[in-house]
Amino acid sequence: MNFWVWGVALLGYAAFLAWYVNWRGPLSKAEIETLVTQMRASNVGHGDQDEIPVIRRFLEEDDGREFFMLNVIRLSENDVADPDTGEMRPVRQVMAGYTRMFMPALFARGGHPALAARRIGGMVDTWGLKEVPEWSMMGYIRYRSRRDLAHLVCNPRFSGAHAFKFAAMPQTFNFPTRPMIMTLAGPGIWVGLSFGLAAAIAQIALLLSAAAH
Repeated sequence: MNFWVWGVALLGYAAFLAWYVNWRGPLSKAEIETLVTQMRASNVGHGDQDEIPVIRRFLEEDDGREFFMLNVIRLSENDVADPDTGEMRPVRQVMAGYTRMFMPALFARGGHPALAARRIGGMVDTWGLKEVPEWSMMGYIRYRSRRDLAHLVCNPRFSGAHAFKFAAMPQTFNFPTRPMIMTLAGPGIWVGLSFGLAAAIAQIALLLSAAAH
């Protein structure tokens, strides 16, 4: 019987899990000190407050598990200056200057967008806020671990890329989350099912081919 296809599928899924799952456990104290030092050296934190203490506390509370970063964004309504050329360009083209550099690095560390949605109506059921920006969209980004987030923050490749994000996004806020209810299956499930389905189809094809001969 051609059961070797299931071995190939298992090996493929094992390779996927080796990339997708954090097998190193939580950050150590020594790792945190090194990463925070790198953040300070690279001048991390371009918002309205010093972000390093917030990031440090998040790293110190590491449980080694995946998490999802919620990003709420207001894009500029008009064309903005390209940080490299100074040319006025559509805001989404300028924002792409950041995502072209960020997304491959995120993917290399087992992260990926889990959800992205644009606003299609006004604010509903909102209170307790003196001023509410006209948010444009939201993004939900999966990170393999807090270690991966910290290494991405310290990545020197992004020192120039952030200029594109700041030019395109006058306002934003984000914070890490852990889903309590998530109706959509993540890659950890559907990738495994895809390998199983491919192996089953391959085995059926081999059996039919053998029967025909």
